[in-house]
Amino acid sequence: MPTHHAIDYIELGVTDLAATKAFYAAAFGWAFNDYGPEYAGIAAPDSEGEVGGLNATREPGRNGPLVLLFSQDLDATADAITAAGGEVVEGPYPFPGGRRLHFLDPSGNELGVWASS
Repeated sequence: MPTHHAIDYIELGVTDLAATKAFYAAAFGWAFNDYGPEYAGIAAPDSEGEVGGLNATREPGRNGPLVLLFSQDLDATADAITAAGGEVVEGPYPFPGGRRLHFLDPSGNELGVWASS
């Protein structure tokens, strides 16, 4: 049962569905549910449902909502992003909750990753 007023699903516009899926699988270990050539659901970490989707019919960009992921090792995450074909565009930098970085995926979507230390 979804939590009232909580983020339930994040959808990212993509220019290349296959490349974007490969990036998120390599950088973060995400799995997907395919719904045809233009859409893939992002499987929930517990494999119960989905937390979002990749939509090849929506325009990607840096001006949408900023989605933040959590990392236990921000430096290793930065390396994984770069190795998977993404680009770290800001940070890592300190902020009041720990450290954070921003990156671009292969379609140009900007996301953030934070760690408590």
